[in-house]
Parts: sequence; structure tokens; C-alpha cells
Amino acid sequence: MRSRALPGRGQGQSPSLSSACGASHQESQNVERLQNKVAVITGGCSGIGLATTELFLAEGASVLVADVQDDRGAELEARFQGRVKFRHCDVTSEADIAGAMQAAVDHFSGLDLLFNNAGAGGSPLMLEEMTGEAWDRTQSLLLRSVALGMRYAIPHMRARGGGAIVNTASIAGLQAGFARIAYSVAKAGVIHLTKTAAAELARYNIRVNAICPGYILTSIFTASTGISGAAADGANAALRQIAPHAQPIHAAGSPEHIARACLYLICPEAEFVTGTHLVVDGGMTIGPRSSWDPEAPSAIRDVLVKARASSTPAV
Repeated sequence: MRSRALPGRGQGQSPSLSSACGASHQESQNVERLQNKVAVITGGCSGIGLATTELFLAEGASVLVADVQDDRGAELEARFQGRVKFRHCDVTSEADIAGAMQAAVDHFSGLDLLFNNAGAGGSPLMLEEMTGEAWDRTQSLLLRSVALGMRYAIPHMRARGGGAIVNTASIAGLQAGFARIAYSVAKAGVIHLTKTAAAELARYNIRVNAICPGYILTSIFTASTGISGAAADGANAALRQIAPHAQPIHAAGSPEHIARACLYLICPEAEFVTGTHLVVDGGMTIGPRSSWDPEAPSAIRDVLVKARASSTPAV
């Protein structure tokens, strides 16, 4: 399907953001799927949030970007004049969250869509080292903020006759081994919060779904471990090298992959989808690496191969 150039960029600068909503080829060329819709995107100044902001704009939405990166927010407003409104928002502050939702209504006259995406890596402490303060800070950033984002979006969406919400969870919320415990538990909470919120909000024609990204190339890995400057640049370069080999699909996960999944869940073609989570991980959670990588060690497989080689053929 044909990619649409992003507003504010030259044609040659536009990333390949193909249609995500399952419409016909002719429709994908002529219809902006989010035309006349107003979206709030938290953490919309960088990474997954920025890619989603750009894609929503390309699909016709107006976007209230809620973030703490004031300089980048000002740049977005200048780049997409009249289409983007920036609002400083620390998602650990209930007042900031409520203010961001109200700002969308004040500036664009309504609120239809919400992408609860802001976050970071959370506490790096293991459970035996954990403090109550570190635990609470992570849950406030990654779980409480999602609940409050929905809470303050609901009345505005009800006033419009309904809406759609997407929450960023993680494969770390599905099983152990992908992140530290505070982050993983918070993301598991987002998955269940999404399901229970969908049950409550269906009566208002508000759909709620979650996305579980896998290994996506953003700054979260270095930022959450306190790496900065030249060291961060070096680490990010190394991560880009290994990313295509981290999962069965041999490609690096990008913010645009998550943006397209978010577009699918939030646009009208997904009107019969609510209360679920979409895993976008290149197959990382299919099974252990030995299940898809023939070069990966597998103790059980090695034992069986050796036993078969030394066994006496049946007569």
C-alpha cells in the first residue's frame, strides 16, 4: 500500500508508514482514517510516541502531545502548525494528566483517542534490594499513570459518543526475563487494567486495548540504566547491530512498528476489538531461542542427537 508523506516533512524524508487498518488499496490512497479525530499521546516527543504522533497526523488527526520534553514539544508545534498542541505533562502528576485531557478539549474542541505511552525503564533494583519508594515510583510512572489517563479521558470521550484507548504494555508483562521486576509487574498490571477497563467502558462505546512491544530500538535501554553521552551513543550503536538477531524475524524492531499497531487498534476498522493485547515482538515470545534458532544451544536436543547417533539400528 502507498505510504503517505507526513505533514511537515519532505517526501524524501518520510519513513515507510504503510496503512495499518485493512482497507482496500484504493481507500488507503484517498481516506485519512483519523480525519476529524482528536488524540492525546503521552510521551509523544520521542521514540514510539513520536512515531505514533507522526502517523496519526498523516492519517488526519489533530494531536495533543503530553510530555516533559518542552524543547521537543515546541519543535513539534512549529513543525505541524495548527495540528499539534504541546502540553507539559509529568504523568506521575494527577493534575498534569487531567490538565492534558482538558487542554485537548480546549484547543481542539473534543477528545476521541488516547495513547497512554509515556514511561521509562523503572527501578533497576532486584526484589531483595527493592525499597518501597523505588517500587512506588515505578508503579506511579507505568501503571497509575495509565489508569489516571483513562479516568480523565472518559468524560470527554463520553461527550463525543465514544472513543478508543491504547495502552503501552510490554512483553515483560507476559513472562519473566525481559526486564527488572518493578517494570515487569507494572506492565503486567497494564495488561489486566486494559481488560478490566474495556469491560467497564464498553457501555460508553469506548474501546480499550494494549500493545506489548518486544525489543524496540529507542533510548529506553540506555536511559533506564543511567548511561549518557558518548557511552550511550556507543551502546545504542551496539544495540542496533544485535537487534535484527534478537528474534525470529530478522529485522530490528522500530518505533514505526508499534505506531502501525497502535493505528490499527485505534482506528474504526478495529471496532470489534477491545480488551485484548497485541504482541508486536518479531516472534520473540514464541518460545526459547532454541525453538527457532538452529545455532542456539539446547541441552535436550544435544542429548537426543548424540543418543540417536550412537544407537543400534533396529533390525
